Amino acid sequence: MRKGPLSNELVRAFIIAAHGDFEEVKRLVKQEPALLHSITNWGGDDWESGLGAAAHTGNRAIAEWLLERGARMDIFAAAMLGELSIVKAIVAIQPNVIAAPGPHGIALLRHAQMGGEPARTVYQYLESLTLREEVEL
Repeated sequence: MRKGPLSNELVRAFIIAAHGDFEEVKRLVKQEPALLHSITNWGGDDWESGLGAAAHTGNRAIAEWLLERGARMDIFAAAMLGELSIVKAIVAIQPNVIAAPGPHGIALLRHAQMGGEPARTVYQYLESLTLREEVEL
């Protein structure tokens, strides 16, 4: 039997928690595992998931925990986590993604920067593409 949709309030509480409240994220996912795949539109075409929230704030522990439980990887999380092979594979088939805005309009390069030292190679790779794009214009 299929369950009904998650309440917008619950989804938003989860995504807000994923910005940095790890214990609340765990509690909410235990209460409702489907939150792993939830997403909300904050308005103005600003879409965000729990993984997206963890990614743009550099919360590696939350991001990894969500992924271990089945959250769907995206290029913004891959950039923050330092997953260079994933980032390169996506850029190879969709080059314009380097300019695509993430949650709250945060750039892909900024996500890599939030990943710190473990994401340094991703940051350098994206920065080289950005610089090359500026030169070609």
